[in-house]
This record gives sequence, structure tokens and C-alpha cells, in this order.
Amino acid sequence: MSDILLDFKPKHDLLVCIDSDGTAFDNMELKHKECFCPVAINAFSLQSVSKYFREVWEFYNLYAKSRGINRFPGIVKCLEETALREEVKERGLVLPDLSALKKWTEETAVLGCAALEKYVEENQIDDEGINCAIKWSHDVDRYVKEIVHDLKPLPLVKETLEKVSAFADIVIVSAATHDALEREWKENDLLQYVTVVAGQELGSKAACIEKSMRNKYDKDHVLMIGDAIGDYKAAENNSVLYYPIIPGREVESWKKALNEAMDVFKEGKYKGTYMQNCVDDFMTSLKDEKPWE
Repeated sequence: MSDILLDFKPKHDLLVCIDSDGTAFDNMELKHKECFCPVAINAFSLQSVSKYFREVWEFYNLYAKSRGINRFPGIVKCLEETALREEVKERGLVLPDLSALKKWTEETAVLGCAALEKYVEENQIDDEGINCAIKWSHDVDRYVKEIVHDLKPLPLVKETLEKVSAFADIVIVSAATHDALEREWKENDLLQYVTVVAGQELGSKAACIEKSMRNKYDKDHVLMIGDAIGDYKAAENNSVLYYPIIPGREVESWKKALNEAMDVFKEGKYKGTYMQNCVDDFMTSLKDEKPWE
């Protein structure tokens, strides 16, 4: 079967992989606060503990080192953490058994809804936790399509992409769906700079980076741009370079990318001290302590 990440022909010696949500677009708060979280409250019957779940969801998905986690391990993590809270225990919340869903998230190569549905069909599974997660995922996609539109890229994203596309191939590497990525990037006339769009359907971010660079680029010629630890780890797993868009300092990060960092990358001087300083700054910006403890 053909794979667009393996099959595309490079035009340059350099490759830039770029995340979308929270990196190119300032849409993380909108998606999580208006789509992912409220839909989860309904799908998993969390109405009686909604404020506690919301606090957990926003911490892990927006402000903690787990920011950018895929939706499926994310929902498992947040439901488990919510159930551990004393306020929630006092209200007698009963969650569906999440063990089968958690097992799938730990073993699957592709963390997407289509992959989960295929897993259910092939193994003839009828599990409440998985069924709730599938319904939630479809409802999230519907909400995102209805609510998340007419967004503009962060300031200087377009200018940076235009600059980078002159000397590097660009691949979108995102946990969002392909349709959502195509729509959001097309609405803002950004696809003209992009070589390939790789959404969740093509595999994990680490897998997409690996396939994008396979037999095409030297590792020191590949740079991942992202706003989450998961993006950094995807780069690290492939021994490629990483440039962070720091949450809360997105405009500053893109200004630095445009005026300095991308030139350093082009000149082959990014690896080492320069990158480490960028990564250290990024790591210290994310939270460890749960606000409810």
C-alpha cells in the first residue's frame, strides 16, 4: 500500500516537521475548553463532577508536561485522575471500566478512532469504556468542525513558513485528523508551503517523522517544531532536532524562529548548545504540580 510519507520526493536537503494545534494555530484552549472537555463530560456522564474533571482535563492537556497528549491516552489519564480526587469519591462517581481502552492505547501503533473501531471489529469487542470513547471521539470531531473555524495562524507563522519553504521541505506532523488539518491550513492559505499533511491516521508523530525522513535526509537535517513534550519526544526518538513554541509565549517563539532559529538551522549550527538552551527554556515553562493537591 502506498504511503505518502514514504513516497514523496524531497526538493531540499533539509526537512522541517511542524505540529499544528498550539504550534501553528493558537487553538488549543478553544478545542479543549469548548470541544474535548464538555463532550467528555456528557459521553462519560460526569455532570455531577464536571468542575473537577474540567480542572483535571485542562491541567493535563494545556498546562502540564503532558500538553499535547493524544486524545485516547488523554481521556484515560484524565478519567483516572478525576476518580482519585476526594471530592469526586465523596460524590460516588462510577466510571465505566477503562482497562480495555487503556490496554489498547498502550499497545496500538496508531492512536486514532478508525484504528480503535477496526480493533473492536476484528476482536468482536463489546466494552462500555471503549464504546464511550468511540462515541466521545466522533462527537469531538463534530464539535471541532462546527466550532473551530475561521482561526488565524499565530503571528509570523506564515512568514516563517514562506522563509523555510525556500530551503527545506515541510511536513505537518499532528495528532489532529487529516480533514481538520487540511481545512485549517487551507483556510489560511498555508498549504502552498507544505509538502505533506500527516494527521493521526498516518501514525504517531514519531512514526510520521521516521517515515518522512527515511532514506531522504540526514538526522541533523531534520527539525521538529512543536509546543508539547510529545513533540520533543517524537523528535528525540528519531535523534532529530527540536524547536519549541513555548505555551504562553507563542508570538515570542515565532519571532525568534523567523529572525534567528531557522537561519541557525539552515546554517547547520542548530544542534548542541543552541538547541539545548531552547529546550531548557521550554521545559521550565511547563507545570509539574497538580493545582488540586
